[in-house]
Amino acid sequence: MASTQKGSSVHTELARLAGEWQGSVRTWFEAGQLADEQPVRGTMKLALDGRFVVHEYETTLSGHPCLGLALYGYDANSDRYQSAWIDSCHNDMAIMFSEGDGGEGKYSVLGYYRVPDQPNWGWRTEIDLVDDENVVITSFNISPQGDEAKAVELQYRRVA
Repeated sequence: MASTQKGSSVHTELARLAGEWQGSVRTWFEAGQLADEQPVRGTMKLALDGRFVVHEYETTLSGHPCLGLALYGYDANSDRYQSAWIDSCHNDMAIMFSEGDGGEGKYSVLGYYRVPDQPNWGWRTEIDLVDDENVVITSFNISPQGDEAKAVELQYRRVA
């Protein structure tokens, strides 16, 4: 029963993400070297009676349109945060499934992607609900050797 109670409070916390957002997104292709910074617009909606958050966004990357969709949730049975992410500029035609831990106002998940002729790379995403008007979504590349570097940082402010 404890996981159900925790699940209820976590889903209430995730529901705070619902709304219309805009801000900027920064991208790094190499550690410490900012490659691109662009405006971004996004919508986060509750799905299935608040069990999940659907995040759709649009921006550009290196002059090309970039559309994305992520599904965020919390599995009370396993006490794990989960996500599924697709977009048109990072993960081609693959769906990245991720899972991880969280805490009050924080959400962290880890997934993996393939690089040809290499072991899988990690992709860790953190969602930090700074307050009801600001959220920061940061993703980190993790090399097969375990080296971690910031890859994408999306800073949103609520517009509706």
